[in-house]
Amino acid sequence: MFSVIFPGQGSQLVGMGKDLHDKYSLIQDLFKEADDTLGFPLSKLILSGPKEELDLTENTQPAIFLISYSIFKLAKTEFGIDLNKANFFAGHSLGEYSALTCAGSLQFSDTLKILKVRGKAMQNSVPKGVGGMVAILGSEIEIIENFLNQNINKYQCYIANDNSLGQIVLSGKTQDLEKMMVDLKEKNIKNIKLPVSAPFHCKLMNKATLVMNEEIAKLNFKEPKNVLISNVTGKEIANSIELKDLLVKQIESRVRWRESVSLMIEKGVTQFIEVGPGKVLSGLVKRINKDVKVNAINNEEDIKLININD
Repeated sequence: MFSVIFPGQGSQLVGMGKDLHDKYSLIQDLFKEADDTLGFPLSKLILSGPKEELDLTENTQPAIFLISYSIFKLAKTEFGIDLNKANFFAGHSLGEYSALTCAGSLQFSDTLKILKVRGKAMQNSVPKGVGGMVAILGSEIEIIENFLNQNINKYQCYIANDNSLGQIVLSGKTQDLEKMMVDLKEKNIKNIKLPVSAPFHCKLMNKATLVMNEEIAKLNFKEPKNVLISNVTGKEIANSIELKDLLVKQIESRVRWRESVSLMIEKGVTQFIEVGPGKVLSGLVKRINKDVKVNAINNEEDIKLININD
């Protein structure tokens, strides 16, 4: 059994997908369609930058989706690898939109537009510099949950991502995060401030939730071809009605990536194929279970090396 997984924000890189874009008309056509759909040259940002603009959340989200979707389509069209044979699909945060689109639940153009809106709404929820995120390394989720509960009157910080064994990400207001980092250091818990400009996946994103609630209601979701695993619950999504509800809740909810991967392994998955830029999720999966097979598809050579476990 195998699963296909799709990366989220932080995997972007200027020039990602360039070798595939230069060689395959399918990729060129998808890049052009993305530019036409969004009304600005997203493809130029991806292929040549500048990095500062690509790193803006409202550009990053549709850009990573475009790369993931392009690679997914290319694998089948040019190499005969049908990733829709996967037992499960899952994506990390915005990667969930890549998953549901590749599973046939949402149209390519609709996903590009909703991710542009999502990125802008998330960025605008909190003024720049007011909030941020901190990675906790080498600790356990229960320890961090207890720590936050014990200090709830001192500062309000939230678990944003439960990524893997030993990697947890917290969100909050900058002043709260700075106080918390001092306390964590005193407890010999390693922590690093992340280079992001907003406190994603916590209740400080409430304004973005309101925007997405309105925008997602307008979209036409079909029943997906593949079983999708939700970031919010770490469990299978029952149907397209539940999917819409969970995508709204996802904005403020913890990304339960460790639980999602563990569930898929419990259900018999022995291979994970990461489709999109970078290898972040591949690393996280290996930290969760070192015995499973992991492949990351970034380029033509990666696609050629894919051997699917039935």
